[in-house]
Parts: sequence; C-alpha cells; structure tokens
Amino acid sequence: MSQFAEIYRGRRVLVTGHTGFKGSWLALWLTHIGAEVAGYSVDVPTNPSNFELLGLEKRLRHYVGDIRDRVRLAEVVDEFRPELVFHMAAQALVRRSYADPVTTFETNTMGMVNVLECVRTRPWIQVAVLITSDKAYRNDEWCWGYRETDALGGHDPYSGSKSCADLIAHSYYHSFLRNSPTRIAITRAGNVIGGGDWADDRIVPDCIRAWSQGESVDVRSPQATRPWQHVLEPLSGYLWLGARLWQQADGLNGEAFNFGPDAHVNQTVEKLLEAMAARWPEVRWQVPEGFEQVGHEAMLLKLSCDKVLFHLAWRAVLQFPETVAFTVDWYRVWREGHENLQSYTLGQIDAYCQLAQARGATWVDA
Repeated sequence: MSQFAEIYRGRRVLVTGHTGFKGSWLALWLTHIGAEVAGYSVDVPTNPSNFELLGLEKRLRHYVGDIRDRVRLAEVVDEFRPELVFHMAAQALVRRSYADPVTTFETNTMGMVNVLECVRTRPWIQVAVLITSDKAYRNDEWCWGYRETDALGGHDPYSGSKSCADLIAHSYYHSFLRNSPTRIAITRAGNVIGGGDWADDRIVPDCIRAWSQGESVDVRSPQATRPWQHVLEPLSGYLWLGARLWQQADGLNGEAFNFGPDAHVNQTVEKLLEAMAARWPEVRWQVPEGFEQVGHEAMLLKLSCDKVLFHLAWRAVLQFPETVAFTVDWYRVWREGHENLQSYTLGQIDAYCQLAQARGATWVDA
C-alpha cells in the first residue's frame, strides 16, 4: 500500500530525539517506508531502550549530540543535509522537571531555538515538523477539548517549557520563515502509550516493570482521565502533516495542530489498568499510603482535533481496546523473548496501516 503519498521514499529525514520512545518508533517507520534517516540525540535515555531493542543504529545514521549544542547540531545538519526535519528531542517527564527545572527549560526551549536557527539559515530544508505537547496548554481542567487557539501556559516546569517552545516556534515563523522556502508546523499530542516506552513515572512502563517482577505497582491518581492513544496514532499525523507541507497544501504553514483520539476514548487510569489486566497475568496495583503529590498533576485533559480533521482529514484509527492490545502484546513479546522485536514492531506498523486503510484514513491508499 502507498503511505503518505510516497513523499518520504528516498528523502533525507532528520529526527531529533530518535533514541527516545516516540522518536525510535518514528525513525523505524520512516526507514520502513524508504526514507534515508539520520538521528540526533544526546544519549540512549533508558535501559532497556527501544532504540537498542529495535536495532536502529544499523538502520540509520546515528549522530550523538546535545540539542542544546547549536554548533554540533549545525555540523550534523550540514553533513547530512536533510530535506525534512522532525524535532522531537526533549526532556519529557513532568516529575523530573521538578527535580531539574533548569535542564528542562534549557533542553525544551533552547533546543527549539537551536533547531529553528539551523532551519532558518538553510533554505534547502523544505519542511520542519516541530513536536511540542498537549501540556503546552494552560490547563483549566474544563470538560471540553483544548483548541489550537486556546491559551498556553503550565503549572509545572515541563509544561511551562513546552509552552515556551511553542511560542518560540510561532515567533520564528512570523519573524524569519513566513516568506521562506521552508514550511513549518507545530504539533501537540500527549498521553501516548505503546511498546518500548521505558521512562520513569509513566503508568504503562511502571506497570510493566513491576508486573514483570511479580510485584504490585503504585498508582498515584487512578481517577485521572487522559486521552490515551497508541504511539502510531500521532506519528501518522506528524508524517501526514509533513507530507502535506511538502506538497505545499494550503492552511498548514506556520500553524499548530492537535493530534488525539476521539473523545469517547478518554478513560481513567483505573480503566486503563483494568484493560491491561485482561492481557497480562497476575496484575496488582494500589494507591500508596501517605502519598504526597509532587507539584501539580492535572486530573482532566483532552484535545479538540477538529482543525486537523478539517485541514488533513486525519483522525485516530484505533479504539481503546485496540490501543491497549497493541501496547500490552508488544511488552509480552519482549518479556517472552521468542520473537525478533524489530520484526514484530514492523508487523504492528503494518497491521496499523491495514486497519487505517480499511477505516478510510486519507494518508494510506491501496
């Protein structure tokens, strides 16, 4: 089947943060559809690591460098000469942002500045897709989805840094890139789950670590509601957005777009755990006694995706049970160790694309 209008086949694509959870899935998908991929990242952030489990170093050009180091980033860009850039490098954990706010702000704000400095001085870069977060919105915990025109903000350093990064991108577009050959767009998504996430203080990897050892897991906020989506959902949106920017489609350049599931997919943490328990044996969890919340944790957050539906005809493919099945089954394959994880992950990408095609997704054709 044809994906993303075959835009990426044979193109040079740079992914910053390619060793992370979302970045490794994006890099694998891009190589799978024929792109020549380079990745730029300061380190392999976790152990285990999805980047290592998928054998990605053998499938792409792996550059080591800090997103805060503009000189090193520029050297890599000039050596590889990407035609498209996906900027995903970030300090992405809320609780870590309280422990180290300086690094969080430096990475997420100056990282965005450094990417855009490279982009604005190299007009041969045709497209840049800049990934921020749904946490960039000032979360007033209202019952309707946040739109791209709603106020940005952040109670915690991570959210604040992401709102700053969003504003930086907006400023660079209007100051330097509006009349440039390079086309850019900002994306906001959050609460992504899927196989290969090993970050601390995230509900799914916390559960997998504990349950793999036969232990119970502490759950801080079981009634918190989130728009859970599989990692392939926003990535399909980012890739389709990049392809349509390449095609110079109207209404995209300089704009921000939310990528999230339909509203009925929003579920509590408790519902997520119950769905995971149906596919994983001997599951236990509890709210820890005497637990003290570090900083602010939102109880309700969801996005309006009307804009991306209108401009890209994009919408999420998977239902909530399918999202959980894709996620838990990946970890079970990892735990059992009977299959090649790269092949299995590529199989999940293909299965997702087949479901997308059957359900009328605009970015995939027979």
